Amino acid sequence: MTAHGQYEDTDLDVEEALALVKDSDAHRPGEATPWPEARATAERAPRTPAAPVSVPLDAAQGLVLAASLTALTDLPSFDTSAMDGWAVAGPGPWHVRPEGVLAGHAEPAPLTDGEAVRIATGARIPQDATAVLRSEHGRTDDNDRLHATRDVVHGQDIRPRGQECRSGDALLLSGTLITPPVLGLAAAAGYDTVSAVPRPRAEVLVLGDELLTEGLPHEGLIRDALGPMLPPWLRALGADVIAVRRLGDDAEALHKALQHSEANLIVTTGGTAAGPVDHVHPTLRRLGAQLLVNGVKVRPGHPMLLARTKENQHLVGLPGNPLAAVSGLLTLAEPLLRTLAGRPAPEPYTLPLGDAAHGHPYDTRLIPVVLREDRAVPLHYNGPAMLRGIAVADALAVVPPGGGHPGQELEILELPWATAGIGAGIA
Repeated sequence: MTAHGQYEDTDLDVEEALALVKDSDAHRPGEATPWPEARATAERAPRTPAAPVSVPLDAAQGLVLAASLTALTDLPSFDTSAMDGWAVAGPGPWHVRPEGVLAGHAEPAPLTDGEAVRIATGARIPQDATAVLRSEHGRTDDNDRLHATRDVVHGQDIRPRGQECRSGDALLLSGTLITPPVLGLAAAAGYDTVSAVPRPRAEVLVLGDELLTEGLPHEGLIRDALGPMLPPWLRALGADVIAVRRLGDDAEALHKALQHSEANLIVTTGGTAAGPVDHVHPTLRRLGAQLLVNGVKVRPGHPMLLARTKENQHLVGLPGNPLAAVSGLLTLAEPLLRTLAGRPAPEPYTLPLGDAAHGHPYDTRLIPVVLREDRAVPLHYNGPAMLRGIAVADALAVVPPGGGHPGQELEILELPWATAGIGAGIA
């Protein structure tokens, strides 16, 4: 048992694991929630949806549309040239006007049959033009006559007004994740701002007198790994981290921090078991918080918890061991933040194991894996206090009780930066 009362496994044999289960059951009889049920509880925990906000396009990346996006104009809003070349009218050869047509200029004079005019990509098509002849498909003679070097098809390389959409057309549905292409489409369709679900606000409370913020471990003190790790991870999950506070093992400081926090999600590290300096449970009782999940049948991370501290505020209590804390993030914080941010649940998928994965007799295990040739290969250094495995992992594999054998299909939990980039949720 650690200084914060965590009891976790590494690569256990069955006899050791059975002893550990008996010990854990003696400490937490009947309280632990099965891992899938814990995730579902966290996903359903928020009761009141966030009010939509109007967000400028340059600040909307990573948010979710709170209202459907409809076109405010035809796209394109006028007939435009799809290529550099000549706008031509009727069959050739054509007499070329001396002046050209550039993008961003006023509507050019109409063409008559047998006329052509130099035109740039994106420029307005002159009235009565019948096609655009690409630069590489035409040549001019000494008399400024334009000749096509291949057949000209009526309407070729002209983007007609409304080709992509008409004003009022539905472009994207509410709930769509705002990506760079979504921002581009919104701008093209006439938007300066979009209605979006605001980022949930998160606060991190780092507990433990034994933690150092710099230098080498010494005299029983260890470096804090969670203070540097959790804020960017929470941002990658779509949260706006408004504060990181180091409270040590001070029950009154914890009580005051929870009382006055304005975050939608409070994340604490350590202190979730029943040791002499484990203050999370007593503080939650003192505040009258509703405990939704009190321990999860998962390794590492068994003593994690989820509580509703206010109507629109939740607390996720993470174990103090680093990989156990990662397990808590993906089990409780990720589904809760996903709901708060209005994001859809990712489609579950499985991959076959590349090697055997040790299991717990009764609990789910989450283990770091790398993805190689459509297989999930378990990594070493997957003990609850270790980050060496997860630091090079592509994902986590969900190992059922009893373990997994090579070739067995297991559920895969992607890491947030594996698909979206670590800064995807940063304003």
